Amino acid sequence: MDAQLIAFTGVAAGMVALPGADFTVVVRNALASRTAGLASAFGVAGGLLVHTALAVAGLAAVLVTMPVLFRAVQLLGGAYVLYLGLSALYAIRRRPAQDGSGTPSGAPEDEPERPAPREFGRALRQGFLTNALNPKAPVLFLSLLPQFVPDGQPPLPRTLLLAALVVVLALIWFPAVALLVDRLGRWLRRPRTARAIEGGSGVALTGTGLALVTGPLLR
Repeated sequence: MDAQLIAFTGVAAGMVALPGADFTVVVRNALASRTAGLASAFGVAGGLLVHTALAVAGLAAVLVTMPVLFRAVQLLGGAYVLYLGLSALYAIRRRPAQDGSGTPSGAPEDEPERPAPREFGRALRQGFLTNALNPKAPVLFLSLLPQFVPDGQPPLPRTLLLAALVVVLALIWFPAVALLVDRLGRWLRRPRTARAIEGGSGVALTGTGLALVTGPLLR
């Protein structure tokens, strides 16, 4: 039994499940529909695939050692997360009025409108960009993956295995979150609850974006 691989699985699972902008985007889109939630989840996994591929290729090391380039990624990622947060806060104003039964007027209680293909692509893009533009990820993967390569083993095959494991864990966790939110959708989509979640998501994303844009260089 590979003790290091088991240890890495535990660390990676905790890293993937740690609530952050990715989690918030998946939950927010899952409130719109199961399809949008799953699209965001797959987008997040795609972003992780980019980071792990860069770490394996050694490009993350280049990014980390070039402060100007790293700061550019940090600002770009922060600006995008900030945009998502402000969009969520603005969306609260556009939520339908609540009728006497606690259901939006003219909307079925447990059959949310299916998103058009364009909405699927939007949710997929949001999940991908939220993760791919995360400036902390290159540092995290660059520092984490080499710690679990046993001495004497070729680093490339082992690193590829670890990177693939991170992506697989993301493909399990984030779709599970989307499906759970959809499962609870009848309650979560009530206007008052949905507004509270939308507001909380907006505040969380806006705060994260502001911290990235105005904060010091993440190293």
